[in-house]
Amino acid sequence: MNEKIMSARKRIAIIAHDKKKAELIKWAVDNKGILSEHILYATGTTGKLLEDALEIEVTKLLSGPLGGDQQVGSLIAQGQIDMMIFFWDPMESQAHDTDVKALLRVGAVWNIPIACDRSTADFLVTSPYMKSKYVNVLPDYGSYLNRKIN
Repeated sequence: MNEKIMSARKRIAIIAHDKKKAELIKWAVDNKGILSEHILYATGTTGKLLEDALEIEVTKLLSGPLGGDQQVGSLIAQGQIDMMIFFWDPMESQAHDTDVKALLRVGAVWNIPIACDRSTADFLVTSPYMKSKYVNVLPDYGSYLNRKIN
């Protein structure tokens, strides 16, 4: 069984589709005290909006459709992101829907907590695990990696 220890200071990826940015920023301002204790990463415009609203440093990646979603996915796969807050718009098709699906998939593959709406984000950031170390049990992909391909 593989494990990854998340420190008490979490590395959080924060993403929002255009029509969800205002909702995300309101949520982030409401949770500024909690978020300021952690390391934040964000895609494109969301990162700039968060930095301005929270007055804390945010590592800004590319815009989602320009590769930011893939950058976040890569950081997750490398074990450099502990959790993701992704306010995505379920009512509108996105030009980069395949990237969004891939990002959510890689988050599930590496067993990180993911919030896709305000209520789930509220539950995550108020969890006692937000302020303590956490042992994340990673799935065993040994049989997948060792399979024979004919």
